[in-house]
Amino acid sequence: MVALYGHPGTAALGVLGEQGIEQSVVRAQRLAEEYRPLTPDPVVPAFEIITTVASSTAGADGDYSNETKVADLVPWVDAAAAAGIYVVLDLQPGRSDFLSQARLYTDLLARPNVGLALDPEWRLGPGQRHRVQVGSVDVAEINQVSGWLADLTRDRGLPQKLLMIHQFRTAMVRDRAGLVTDRDELSVVVHADGFGTSAEKMETWTVLHEAAPPGITWGWKNFVDEDEPVYTPAQTLAVGPTTPVFVSYQ
Repeated sequence: MVALYGHPGTAALGVLGEQGIEQSVVRAQRLAEEYRPLTPDPVVPAFEIITTVASSTAGADGDYSNETKVADLVPWVDAAAAAGIYVVLDLQPGRSDFLSQARLYTDLLARPNVGLALDPEWRLGPGQRHRVQVGSVDVAEINQVSGWLADLTRDRGLPQKLLMIHQFRTAMVRDRAGLVTDRDELSVVVHADGFGTSAEKMETWTVLHEAAPPGITWGWKNFVDEDEPVYTPAQTLAVGPTTPVFVSYQ
């Protein structure tokens, strides 16, 4: 999968927000086309939509996270489905928890072209604030989500779903060795979010591979403004020792 990452209508959060729905469909398809000559595997265009957005203020519910309305996402999911584009809903829960937020989007996650991403950087503990601390989560909370999502997938007779975990520090997922990856209903991806120079990105990538739990595949993010330089598609697929199965552009 090759994805545009961001929040609709908010260019500062990623390339997905730099244009409207129709233009995003075209852009995702063109980006996927760049990868097709480089791999024998099918290449699927994707949207990764920041669905709950970390906030500097507590908001009415006190959770430091702004939850996008389902109705606002439906046009994006509908257009993606019509164009053969997969959608990943990305959660930045603040002081809420991942499962509570995921359940808000049950109707969308019950669609066959919609998966889920968890972003522990934005999972705050009591008294923590975004950009003061880097968030983190216990693996038990992730396993709660994976069990719920796997059950939803099974009960609705849906095809296997992607469950992605963003990470750029090992401490962001506590007790990661206990990550449950054996549910056939899910494909679990650990997504490396490091940015900067090539050396810095590869250092993050290498560290995340150390003592990685079995049964996962890997994702890679290209930051179009922060990376120095931005990896080409060929360089992205050649990072080794594993080939990313999900590549996003922020």
